[in-house]
Amino acid sequence: MSAPTPGLPASIDETLALLKSASYLADRSLATVLFLSLRLGRPLFLEGEAGVGKTEIAKVLAASLGRKLIRLQCYEGLDVATAVYEWNYPAQMMAIRLSEAAGEHDKDRIEHDVFSERYLIKRPLLQAMEPSVDGPPVLLIDEIDRADEAFEAYLLEILSDFQVTIPEIGAIKAPEPPIVVITSNRTRETHDALKRRCLYHWVGYPDADREMAIVRAKAPRAPERLTGELVAFVQRLRKQDLFKSPGVAETLDWAAALTELDAVALDPAQVSDTLGVLLKYQDDIAKIEGAKAQTLIEETRAELRWLETG
Repeated sequence: MSAPTPGLPASIDETLALLKSASYLADRSLATVLFLSLRLGRPLFLEGEAGVGKTEIAKVLAASLGRKLIRLQCYEGLDVATAVYEWNYPAQMMAIRLSEAAGEHDKDRIEHDVFSERYLIKRPLLQAMEPSVDGPPVLLIDEIDRADEAFEAYLLEILSDFQVTIPEIGAIKAPEPPIVVITSNRTRETHDALKRRCLYHWVGYPDADREMAIVRAKAPRAPERLTGELVAFVQRLRKQDLFKSPGVAETLDWAAALTELDAVALDPAQVSDTLGVLLKYQDDIAKIEGAKAQTLIEETRAELRWLETG
């Protein structure tokens, strides 16, 4: 393997430590693929349910490496003008009128002047190709599954060469490729051609021990008993037949909410009243609130007692 790039982690253990320094507690498989992505200069494609921490990885990388974070939020109808570049047409028209008023009638010269970088509005993908004294930025292409397939196809060329061709100017190529993180919630299948250009990792829900450590790190004000019970409750909740299971983000929100309510342990009435923090669909809430919440709490406490005595 080639020598490590200065500033980047030199091993999987260093990658784990880098993430942990920003309170992101990853498992070793994620740290491994992230390490390889950084060393090989390949985009990292992260797929998984919403709220499991995919976007946060890019934010943590930018913060811990001291790099600029450039985020492209995908949505249906996203086009080149929004994602790559567009011309500042009002400024161009003003420049043309001023040139004509000054007696300039050379159309080729006027066209050359107005189609220069001075009038170019750089969007996220083009911004990511600009050099920086801090090193290449972290480019987050968030929720690629929400973009149209046409844009996904356009992205293939950029990820292959990290180059954009602007007809009026020519090719603009990144002196150093950015660190690229692409996320998908899998609302639709992403084309294989895009995934082949990336290293792939499925970000799943954490196990109980890691989720406990995450809550302790991110919600340190939560009482220890409450932390143990709510993590065990959420772990059990994910095994229920729900339309959308709660992610780690919802676990943290719930820990913060219950702490604000001065809870020291799970209370059935309080759980039912705050299910809207965990669950985002009324059918799911109706399925869990009341007697079902009471049963899940009792099962949670029985499991915790068994673990303590076993």
